[in-house]
Amino acid sequence: MTTWNYTSKPDFILMGLTDSKEIQLVLSVLFLLIYLVTVLGNTGMMLVIRLDAQLHTPMYFFLTHLSFLDLSYSTVITPKTLENLMTSNKSISFMGCFTQMYFFVLLAATECFLLSSMAYDRYVAICNPLHYSFVMSSRFCSTLLTGSYVLGAVDSTVNMICMGTLDFCNSNVIHDFFCDTSPLIALSCSNTHDIEFIIFVFAGSTLLLSLITISVSYVSILSTILKINSTTGKQKAFSTCASHILAVTIFYGTMIFTHLKSNKSFSLGKDQVASVFYTIVIPMLNPLIYSLRNKEVKCAVSRVIKKKERALD
Repeated sequence: MTTWNYTSKPDFILMGLTDSKEIQLVLSVLFLLIYLVTVLGNTGMMLVIRLDAQLHTPMYFFLTHLSFLDLSYSTVITPKTLENLMTSNKSISFMGCFTQMYFFVLLAATECFLLSSMAYDRYVAICNPLHYSFVMSSRFCSTLLTGSYVLGAVDSTVNMICMGTLDFCNSNVIHDFFCDTSPLIALSCSNTHDIEFIIFVFAGSTLLLSLITISVSYVSILSTILKINSTTGKQKAFSTCASHILAVTIFYGTMIFTHLKSNKSFSLGKDQVASVFYTIVIPMLNPLIYSLRNKEVKCAVSRVIKKKERALD
């Protein structure tokens, strides 16, 4: 049995989603369109928030970085996936594979904590509006953002250190379309029990801590909204949270389904569908959710367009 690890650095082979040439063609066109919408949507969201002074608030400060994270982790995965679908080259270098995994875990974990920060922002805005400007100061928002990136980096670094200790015997074929923790652990011939436990604890802690923050925030928000006598006031309060709730539900639903279980039980079918959803589809959906369901963003887009038209005139 040939054993190799990071010292020998062979190429991995990404088997992708299907062997059918016809389906590969359809998926390549579909993923390319999704990626273009992702790039345009998230870049557009960042530009609109940047250009419109009325959106220079904590909520949109976090939304700018959510768009950046979505664009970044889609870019970590999608271009290589498109290359595999459009060409016969399915190989990825050992370093390339682990680099892809590191940045994906970093960006996904950071997004978990960023979504928690956004939930806390909504909690303060609705439950403690008189102190909102004081609590959600620029300095505090920057601290929350920095903390999200630091915690994401810790999670990703621990994951990388654990994965770097694995040995792989003979097979270098990854039965997935990108380098994720689960298919790589399933490929390893090492005793992965302790590594799986450590990764599970850190991934579970990330999801649990962020979900507790979000849940507590929204329980308090719901309690406050139910005390509002005005129907209009209730609708306005709900509308400020609706986009975030939808984004959180979609993101965490697929994350929990895919990662909070034994990595050795990786399934080619349902796990890959979930992976496609949260790596390729969700980064496209978030800017659509926040723009189509948010009157402030739509008004800001209109103001930016009119401003540019006046500048051209």
